[in-house]
Amino acid sequence: MLWLDLEGAVNARDVGGIPTDDGGKITRGRLLRSDNLQDLSPTDVTYLVDHLGLSTVVDLRSPTEVASEGPAPLTRLGHVTHVNYSLLPEHGFAATEEALLIRRKREEERFPGDPSCAHYLSYVEHRPDSIVSALRAVNRSPGAALVHCAAGKDRTGVVVAFALTVAGARREDVIRDYAATGERLHLILERLRNSPTYAGSVDSVPEDHHRPRAETMEAFLEHLDKRYGGVLGVLGRHGFTDDELDALRRKLRE
Repeated sequence: MLWLDLEGAVNARDVGGIPTDDGGKITRGRLLRSDNLQDLSPTDVTYLVDHLGLSTVVDLRSPTEVASEGPAPLTRLGHVTHVNYSLLPEHGFAATEEALLIRRKREEERFPGDPSCAHYLSYVEHRPDSIVSALRAVNRSPGAALVHCAAGKDRTGVVVAFALTVAGARREDVIRDYAATGERLHLILERLRNSPTYAGSVDSVPEDHHRPRAETMEAFLEHLDKRYGGVLGVLGRHGFTDDELDALRRKLRE
């Protein structure tokens, strides 16, 4: 993977270079992932658009988050397409510590050993339409597509894991890409603490509880295998066609 050295985002990278099952690699400059883009500098915008060829931004935050944070620098560029597909249930985001604690308690009850896995499964159960729409946006992008949420960790991690799996990335490398966000965790949390939208929730649990664990993504993918026939089974159940699978694979491989 290639970390992107941006002034206004700390968890940005190009997933190009990740190995695939057939001995190939994911192509660079096709799929980028990041944390919130609100603080991008003019230099960052130029680098993403002019150097990396960014043409589509896929925002996985809830409408409440988007409204709270306001316009980001890239939204001012008419030639960059922006789409918003929340992975939370409608009205599912509340920036109150009480609501977040209630949600965490339910997830801990469902998966006592790994509530994050329960959280990721809820994306599949409640918003498969958004996962499908996000992948379609990547498919339609004439240039690089960038997928992001607030931290670039959970929602982004799930959608990117879906995309990489469709492209034939080895599972161990899908998991490794997810866990790589842990290298930037301290910087991510500092950014979130500086945002009125997210500051209240960051320190409601110990910092290490935010850390992406390889075991979480491994368990999540295994649950998808058992319940739905894997990533492809989930997508097929929700209208993502074989032609779309082939197109996404070509997009990320050629």
